[in-house]
Amino acid sequence: MSKQQSIVILDGGRRTPRADILVDNKAPGLFSRFSTTQLGGMAIKATLGHTKIDPGLIGHVVMGMAQHSHRDSIYGAQGMRWRGGLGKDVPALTVARICGSGAEAICVGAEILLAGLRNDEERPFSVVGGAESMQYPFSLYDYRGKKVGAATQKYGPIEAKSLPAGTHLQDMLLMSLYDPSAKMAMANTAEELGRRYGIKREEADAFAYRSHKNAKAARDAGHFDEEIEPVSLPSEDGGDPTVVKYDTHILEDPSPAKMARLSPAFEAGGIITAGNASAVVDGAAAMLIGKESDAERHDVRPLARIAGMGVAACDPQIMGWGPVPAVKKALAKAGIEGKDVDIVEINEAFAPQALACVRDFEKMGIDPERVNPMGNAIALGHPLGATGAILTLTCAYALRRTKKRYGIVTMCIGGGQGIALVLESMG
Repeated sequence: MSKQQSIVILDGGRRTPRADILVDNKAPGLFSRFSTTQLGGMAIKATLGHTKIDPGLIGHVVMGMAQHSHRDSIYGAQGMRWRGGLGKDVPALTVARICGSGAEAICVGAEILLAGLRNDEERPFSVVGGAESMQYPFSLYDYRGKKVGAATQKYGPIEAKSLPAGTHLQDMLLMSLYDPSAKMAMANTAEELGRRYGIKREEADAFAYRSHKNAKAARDAGHFDEEIEPVSLPSEDGGDPTVVKYDTHILEDPSPAKMARLSPAFEAGGIITAGNASAVVDGAAAMLIGKESDAERHDVRPLARIAGMGVAACDPQIMGWGPVPAVKKALAKAGIEGKDVDIVEINEAFAPQALACVRDFEKMGIDPERVNPMGNAIALGHPLGATGAILTLTCAYALRRTKKRYGIVTMCIGGGQGIALVLESMG
């Protein structure tokens, strides 16, 4: 691959910590005050501060976002662009491929650069990444044009007291996790994979325990430090601000015994619990990409090369299996085999889903011990539109730190898809 056709991730990409949407399942989460565009703006601003590139050389912003959760969500990447400090003359594109949105943004950004049809040669670098506030609202449907209180509801807020007794608000978070094509919720598709692969509850809990154990060890060793930009939260009573430095969901004292006591959360007799499913968190990540030749011309350090991409579809009833065909495609594009892979970052939507994929990865020659060596979404969380970008940073920095060559970033996607990137370290 020539340097003109090689897309590289520049050193300096940053992410926010991932913060639970609720504190102890009782109080609003640490990032509940931030919209998706604010979180994305934080990640972009931090990336610009750590990447040695003139912002005037940035020609495009492409950011993933899965769902509208705030008043300003419709502006998506454009809101993240200005909040991140980039000028009004930089266009921005919001990408949505549900759980794969952050990875898809990287792919789209790379393809814009390579195609050259919309790329500005005077500004050859792009910001890519993703953000998600999972503080999805409760929504009221079917009231536009109907009489509410003293007037017909045309637009604007609705006074709750004027609504008829028995009116129900629907939780957009729960609604988003149900797939009408599969006729089941995302968790139930993972239960189905568990049945097809004969995965037992004990295996699912052991996988979840490994995720927390690996994540805690990585955090304590400082392995996440170079990718995380701490977030300062002003005190409401005028005291010292709270600084969020780490992902908040990691258990300090995980144990298989504690996990075994949790009840099935989605099916009677099922194996998925609150302990072996991905955590619901808010977060964002960003990075700069460009052609290798342009990085060399502007004397900026590449972190990793995007060696291959793959996107695939599968039966929505086993949507969690999507990474398997996606990884096969990405490996083929990169011209390598499973045995060449040093690190795999697969999003752990649910333990049985990830375990099913790991079994098929092993058939490709990928060592299971190389999968999620620093934990993943069960311990760290899954902010939908941000996850693919977060895992890309984690994988790229880990390859450099461990002096390894190839990594895979992959995740399942609601509705029956998978996406994967192959990274080649340049550190």
